[in-house]
Amino acid sequence: MTLLSPASLVSDLFSGAFAGAASRSLPPRRIGAEVEFIPVEVGSGRRLAIDGKDELSTLPLLRRFGREQGWIEGLTPKGTPCFTIPTGGNITYEPGGQLEFSSPACLTASSLLAVLRSVVLPLRAAAAAEGIDLLAVGIDPTSSIQSAPLLIQAKRYQLMADYFETLGSSGARMMRQTASFQINLDFDDEPWLRWRVLNAMAPFVTAIFANSPIYAQQPTGHQSTRAAVWRTVDPSRTGLAFGEPNPVETYRDFALNAPAMLFPPVAGEYRSFAHWLTLADPSADEWHDHLSTLFPEVRPRGHLELRSADTLPPAWFAAPVALTAGVLYHSAALRAADALLGTPDPALLERAGRWGLHDPRIHEVAADLFQIALKGCRVMGEGYFHPADLEQAQAYFDLYTRRGRAPADDILDAAIAA
Repeated sequence: MTLLSPASLVSDLFSGAFAGAASRSLPPRRIGAEVEFIPVEVGSGRRLAIDGKDELSTLPLLRRFGREQGWIEGLTPKGTPCFTIPTGGNITYEPGGQLEFSSPACLTASSLLAVLRSVVLPLRAAAAAEGIDLLAVGIDPTSSIQSAPLLIQAKRYQLMADYFETLGSSGARMMRQTASFQINLDFDDEPWLRWRVLNAMAPFVTAIFANSPIYAQQPTGHQSTRAAVWRTVDPSRTGLAFGEPNPVETYRDFALNAPAMLFPPVAGEYRSFAHWLTLADPSADEWHDHLSTLFPEVRPRGHLELRSADTLPPAWFAAPVALTAGVLYHSAALRAADALLGTPDPALLERAGRWGLHDPRIHEVAADLFQIALKGCRVMGEGYFHPADLEQAQAYFDLYTRRGRAPADDILDAAIAA
C-alpha cells in the first residue's frame, strides 16, 4: 500500500480536484448549477419535516409530483431520499430539510437555464398549491435555530454537527438554515487564470446576489446573513483557499491544516489532517472524504464550484449564470476581469456580506465586472447565451447592480413598509 505524503497529496490534487486540462473528449464551456430552497408552511413560515406522516411535509409532495414527472426515487449514499430527473440532474435533501436541485453539466448557458426552469418552476408551483413555500433566499428568515432541527441523521452529518458544536452555533445554522445558488464551471484550457479570477470574483458575487438580510424575523445588519454565517463557521475550512505561485500546494496546505472532523477527537480536541498524516496511516478514501468537508468560496472538484451567491428567485437565475460564464468562458473578458480584480482578497468577504453594494468600492468594481460579463456573453453569441436570457441578466444588472442594490434591499424595504 502506498502511504500518503505531502508530495503525493499534491499529485492527487493535480489529477483529481484540479484536473482541469482541456480534454478532447469533452466539449468546452460546460456549465451546471446547484440551487437550494428552504421549505416552509405558507403563511406561518414554519419549517417543515421531510416526512411528517399526518402533517404537512415535503417528501410526500416530491413523491406525488415526481410520479407525474417520471422522476425515479432512490437513496443517496447517505441513505436519504433522492429523485433522478429523466432530463438530467437530481433532487436531494440538505441536513435541515432544504431541497437541492443539482443540474447536469450543460453545453450552453441557455440550456442550463432551460433545465433549471423546467424543474424548479413547476415544482415550486406544485408546492405552493399544497401550502408549501420553497423559499428562494439565502437563510431562513423566520425560524430560530431551535425551530430548525437536524432532519437527516446520516453519520456524516452527525459527525459534522458534533464538530461544529465545539465552535459555536454558526455551523448548525449553516447546515440547517442556509441556501445557496452554486455555479459549476470547467477548468478547460485556462485552469490557473480561471482559478485566480473566480476566487477574486467571489466577494463581488456575494454582494451582487445578497438576498438574506433578515434572520429570526429581525434585520441582521448584513446584506447576506448566509455569508455572515459562513464567515464564523470555521475559518480553517472556509474563505478563499488561494495562493500563488503554487495554487495546488496552497490548497494542499489548506486541507492539511483543517481539523479532520470525520476523525475522532483526541483528548477532546479535533486534530488537523496533517496530524493524522504524521501519526497514523489515513487512506486515500479518508483523504478524499476530508476534502469534501472543506467549504471555500471556490472549491475544486474536477471542476470549479463557486459557492458565494445566495439563492435567488427563478426570475433572476440568468444573472449569476451570465456573470460567471461571461467572465470565465470568454478569453478577453477573463483577462479584463483579472486586470480589474487583481489578486484575490480574503478581507473583502466580510465587507461584501455585511455591506454588499452599499460599499462604494465594492459597488464600483461589481458594476464594471458585470459589464465585462455581459459583453462576454454577447460575444459568445446566441448559440451559447440566448438573447432572451441575456435580456434577463441585463435587467437584473439595471435594476440592482448598476444602482448599488441587491434583492436584500427589496426585502428590507418590504419589512419597513410592513
